[in-house]
Amino acid sequence: MTAAGLVLLVALAGCAGLPGSTGDPGTAANAAPGEEPALDRSIEVTAEGVATAEPDRATIRVAVTATGDDSAAVRDELSAADESLRAALTDWGLTEDDIRTERYDVRESFETRENPNRTTYQGVHSYEVTVDDVDAVGEVVDVAIGAGADEVERIEFGLSEARENEVRSAAIENAMANADDDAAVLANSSELAVTGAYSVSTANGGVTPYRVAEAAMAGDAGGGDAATGIETGDVSVRVSVNVVYGAEQA
Repeated sequence: MTAAGLVLLVALAGCAGLPGSTGDPGTAANAAPGEEPALDRSIEVTAEGVATAEPDRATIRVAVTATGDDSAAVRDELSAADESLRAALTDWGLTEDDIRTERYDVRESFETRENPNRTTYQGVHSYEVTVDDVDAVGEVVDVAIGAGADEVERIEFGLSEARENEVRSAAIENAMANADDDAAVLANSSELAVTGAYSVSTANGGVTPYRVAEAAMAGDAGGGDAATGIETGDVSVRVSVNVVYGAEQA
């Protein structure tokens, strides 16, 4: 078998030290009332399931930058840009909760060649903007740039919490179907027959959003008629399950 993560556990009754050994209190015959009887034979499978869906949420990371000979002047410039950016985005239709500061930094920058003694200051204020209408991402990018944003650092398409739960359920179903298939192959290869699932658990999964690494500004960011076009892609949700199946001699 080449499938990764598949483990075949066959506990044969009569083997010393195993739960199926004669007289072992863990066997089905000696299980205490109310306790789950141990399996004489079992097949354990770890399988993965994936489900995809179109995104229904996007996050845009934009930044305002400033440079000057005085740190206070740089901070003032960032503050003025902050007011302009937030006002433009809320006027468009976003809420204050949709606009979150991701990074704020003002630091010294020393010139090293032409004027090594000159000190300048560089500032950056990065924002993470959440948009529920994925078709409007390009428009929001244009609004942000028109309001003073200097950089579009990242655009990421994902899922809302409710939609993610739906897709995760589909991923679990796919994982269980894969586990059933793998268990059947292992049983057939070992002259066993699967009698049913004994225990099931899920491992940590993950969500892979669709990311736009570099947002190419195709439209007129200054407020022209052409809007920036951003291509979207599916979001995938991955889940892993671990299933122990009961087995018997075929």
